[in-house]
Amino acid sequence: MSDPSTAVTLTVDGLDYAGWTSVEITASLECQARKFTIGIAWKWPGQQLARPVQPGARCELRIGGELVITGWVDAAPIQYNHDTITATISGRSLTGDLCDCAAINRPGQWKGQSAQAIVAAIAGEYGVAVKSEVEATASLADHTIEPGETAFHSIDRLLTLYQVFSTDNAEGQLVLAKAGSGGRASDSLEVGRNVLGAQAAMDFAKVFSEYRVIGQRAGTDQAFGVASNEVNASASDPRVTRRRVKVTQVSGQLSDTMAAGRASWERSTALGKALETTYQVQGWRQANGALWLPNTQVRVLDPLLGFDRDMIIAEVTYHLTESGTTCTLRVGPPQAYLHEPDAPKPAPKAPGKDAFGHLLPTDGAS
Repeated sequence: MSDPSTAVTLTVDGLDYAGWTSVEITASLECQARKFTIGIAWKWPGQQLARPVQPGARCELRIGGELVITGWVDAAPIQYNHDTITATISGRSLTGDLCDCAAINRPGQWKGQSAQAIVAAIAGEYGVAVKSEVEATASLADHTIEPGETAFHSIDRLLTLYQVFSTDNAEGQLVLAKAGSGGRASDSLEVGRNVLGAQAAMDFAKVFSEYRVIGQRAGTDQAFGVASNEVNASASDPRVTRRRVKVTQVSGQLSDTMAAGRASWERSTALGKALETTYQVQGWRQANGALWLPNTQVRVLDPLLGFDRDMIIAEVTYHLTESGTTCTLRVGPPQAYLHEPDAPKPAPKAPGKDAFGHLLPTDGAS
C-alpha cells in the first residue's frame, strides 16, 4: 500500500491527477524556479487518460497534501509502443517566466530606489509577487536593464551586490532570502544511520589567494573623469598559500562599499563551495514527518568525508522510481552562501572530528 504522506497530486483546472509512477521535484536556494517532472505508464488498448493535461496550464503540485509548487505546465510529452503508453508532465514555479523572459520595463532605469522596489517592478511585469525576507537595502544610485537580458539576470545582477539570493516558495512567489533563514532540520545527516550514499567533488580549482572587484560609478559635479569613476576593491585569503588572483568585472553602478563587500563575499564563498556535497537519503520526510526543505540548516556527521559540522541544505530533489522514494540533498558549509564579516585567518589543523576546521570554522567557532 502506498504511503499517503508521499502521494503526489497535480491539480489543473480543478482536477486532481495522481497515481504517478515516476517523480522528480527540485527546489533550490540558488534557483529562481522550482521544477518537476512526473510520469505515468499504462497498458493499451483498454485504458485512456481521462483528460490530457495541456502545456501552458496553471497548476499546483502537492506532496501528501502539502503544497510544494504553484506554477505552469511547460511540457506534456507522450510516448508509446505496441502495448504501453507513457505520459510525462513537466513544469516550473510561476517564477520560471522570470528565467525565460526578457526584462521589459520602460524606462528600464531606476535611480535612488531600494533593491526590493526594483525587483518588484521587474517581476511585476510577469505577474510574479515578491516576498522579501531581508531588510530593505539602501537606495541604489542606478540600476539599468541591459539590452536583451532576462528578468532573472537583471534581478540576479542587482541582488549579487547585496549578497542576497532570489529563490521561490510553494506559492510561486519570488523570495529574497539570506542563506539558512529557513530554520533547522530536525534530523541530522549521519553516515550509518540515514545516509544511503554521497558524492563530494572536493574541487578547489575556483579557490584563490586574492579576489579583485572592478567597476564604475557615476560621476558628480565634484568628481568626474575616468579616474574618479573607477571603483576597485580586493580581499586576500591567507589560507591559500600560492598566488592565485581572480578579477570580477561588475556591471552597473558600483560604490566602494559594495565593491569591498563583493570581494569579501567572493572570498567567503569559494572555499565553502569547494566542500559542497550531495547526499542521498531514504524517503522524502524526516522522522518528525516534515519534508526535507532547501535553505535549512542540518547537522552533518560523515567520518568518511571528514564532516562534523552544521551545513545548509542548498537544494532538495525528491525522487520516485520503481525502487521507491529517495531524496537528494546538496549541502555546503554556511560560508558557501553567507558573507564573512571578518578576514579569515589560517589556523593549524586541530585534532577533532571535522577535517576542515582549519579552513572553515565549525558551528560559529572563530
